[in-house]
Parts: sequence; structure tokens; C-alpha cells
Amino acid sequence: MSVCIVDGVGEIAGDYDGYIVDLWGVVHDGAKPFPGVLDAFGRLREAGKRVVLLSNAPRRIEGVAERLVEIGVARGAYDGLMSSGEETWRHLAERPDDWYRNLGRACFHIGPERDRDIREGLDLDFVGSIKAADFLLDTGTWRDEDAIEDYDALLGDAVSRKLPMVCANPDRIVVRTGVPELCAGAIAERYEGLGGEVRWHGKPHASVFEACFELLGVGDTRRILCAGDSLTTDIQGANGVGIAALLVTTGIHSDLLSDGHGAPDAARIEEATAEAGVVATYAATGFRW
Repeated sequence: MSVCIVDGVGEIAGDYDGYIVDLWGVVHDGAKPFPGVLDAFGRLREAGKRVVLLSNAPRRIEGVAERLVEIGVARGAYDGLMSSGEETWRHLAERPDDWYRNLGRACFHIGPERDRDIREGLDLDFVGSIKAADFLLDTGTWRDEDAIEDYDALLGDAVSRKLPMVCANPDRIVVRTGVPELCAGAIAERYEGLGGEVRWHGKPHASVFEACFELLGVGDTRRILCAGDSLTTDIQGANGVGIAALLVTTGIHSDLLSDGHGAPDAARIEEATAEAGVVATYAATGFRW
């Protein structure tokens, strides 16, 4: 199936009642909303559509909502919000399956200070060494400038102790105001490569999309569209749950998907999606009307 390039969601709004929209790279760049996004939200909601934001941020939804307000996205601009951090927190709090029930309580947290809200309200003992830990909680690098090699010794020690890891953000990389930074997914991927066991939360995994379906309240999933800029999280996740996918070409894969002037390049999109093993229903330069 060839990708359909559109100028904006206004062209296809009649076909969908619910929209699951990625945050970083689609709604904002880490510091401010992209042009046209908030206008598109308003027009969709005026037309009776519902908009749920889905982030792979390793933080709880209240913290994500507060950050959105800080960068100019008001709480009233959308209908619902879900994050990989929220799903992670719920699993750590509720222990819904045997894997979680067997984790233990001593947790070694890999991640920056800004992610500490994921620890609040959990019956866990956060320890300062791998030797004292029952499992690892991975929310990202300690410092934005860190390289993945900086974690090899620590991860090697954890593998030798056969510690399971909970990853609260499957993203491997994020672009913050034009600068790429490693995310939790890069650490988790490295850990698996060393032989470690990882439980992943967030896109592209189906459970976080199903949480969004509940927030949307749209009974027919054929009437739901996911918009994102990542082939391996947003688009793969949409494919996995059988919903339409709008690929934003100016995000993390802009060099692969654009024609050199910022416009979507159909041939390059087809090549990139085929290589990634995903299908984009639509492509656009941004989430705008």
C-alpha cells in the first residue's frame, strides 16, 4: 500500500473520530508547540472528535501535563493523556502478573532527577548499588550528554546478578531543540544485548494503546488514527493494534523521509517504512489542520 501524503488532518478528519497523538516530535520540540498543532486540536474537537496524547515519557501523567502547560499546551487543549511512565508506575504499584509479583522490593533506579515522580507512592526501597538491588528501573540516562558506553560496567554487573529490568521509555533517542539525546530504550536495548531481561512499557507495545482506546471511547478502532514521527514506536505500535497511522516526516527521521526542503518524499518514505517493516497510511510535514 502506497502512503498518502496529506497537507493536514483536515483532509482526512471525516474518516476518523479518535486521534492518538505523539508528543515529542509531533506536538512539541521539547520547548514549544509546533506551529498549527493547537489549532488542529481545536478544530478536531469542535468537529466532535477526541484527541488523546500518548507519550513515551518515563513520568506519570500529572507531571507530563504540568510540563505541557509550561511549554504552552493547556490541559483543555486535549481530551486525555497517557504515558509509558504512568503504565510503568501502575504495574509496579499493582503487580498484575507473576513477573511483577516476583520482582522484589529493592530497586536500583537509572535515570535523571526529573524522572523521580515515577518513584512516588510505590512500596519500594530505592537502593544505591547493584549489589543491594532486586531489579532495575530504567527511565533514561543520568545526564543528557551521557554515551551508552558509560553504562556498560553497571549493566554488566547487573547481568551477572541476573537482575530483571523495567524500562519506562522504549525510545532509543530523542531530539531536544535539535540535539539528539539517548533515552531509556537505548539502555534497555544494551542490557538485552548483554543478556539481561527487560520488561518494556510504552509504544509500540499494545497495552499502552489499549489504555488510549479507553480514554477515547471510540468503539470502532477503524475510526482511530495514530500520529507520530517514529517508525519503530508510533507507526509500529499503530500497525500492531490495527489502526491507521499518520507519519510526521519532520521529526526524528526527517533526514530519511524528507526531500531536503522539509517536504515528505514518497519514495523515501516507502523505502524507510519497508526497511522498518511498518506501514504508514498517511504522511505529512506536521500535525496541523
